[in-house]
Amino acid sequence: MAAMTNGPMEFGAAMLTLPGETESGDRYVVKHRTSGVLVAVVDGLGHGSEAAAAAKVALSVLETYVDEPVITLLNRCHESLRRTRGVVMSLASFDFPHDEMTWLGVGNVEGLLLRGDKVPPVEHLILRPGVAGSQLPPLRATVVPLQQNDTLIFFTDGIRSDFTEKTLDLGLPVQVIADRILARHTKGTDDALVLVGRYRKGL
Repeated sequence: MAAMTNGPMEFGAAMLTLPGETESGDRYVVKHRTSGVLVAVVDGLGHGSEAAAAAKVALSVLETYVDEPVITLLNRCHESLRRTRGVVMSLASFDFPHDEMTWLGVGNVEGLLLRGDKVPPVEHLILRPGVAGSQLPPLRATVVPLQQNDTLIFFTDGIRSDFTEKTLDLGLPVQVIADRILARHTKGTDDALVLVGRYRKGL
């Protein structure tokens, strides 16, 4: 999958459909918004066509209402997904003028922010239990200041979380990082997706 550029952000994504299935329930969106970009990774519950259908509903909502806050977006997804099997998802809204990222996650799509200056070296997205379309917890988004070369990684539960900033070469292109994580850490028992984004403002 080719790398993508959106303003000062560059993105790479790698995904694998569970063998025997024709569609993946793991999907992502990278969408320009008024002051930056919205990034999300969505995992439809289970796998196969019904999981893919649920994920597509969520992505359609995110693309339609891209300029709204992440909590509002997740609530909109929740309402639109009630007749589906539901999804777990994590979102990040980048505000380029203010060098900030606001992120939020429900379920088990994990998120890491690897710091370009290594202080602190990594921040973890706080995930809240629940399923969009079924039951949402009280939602609270976190705002994080961004620095040059900060790297966001979202990945679904088809990827083992046994990689760390010490095992990744952050000097590589984002697409190469995504491809390597997928190749080395896929469980092989579910759909798998990893999305990598690097903040390159000013370069």
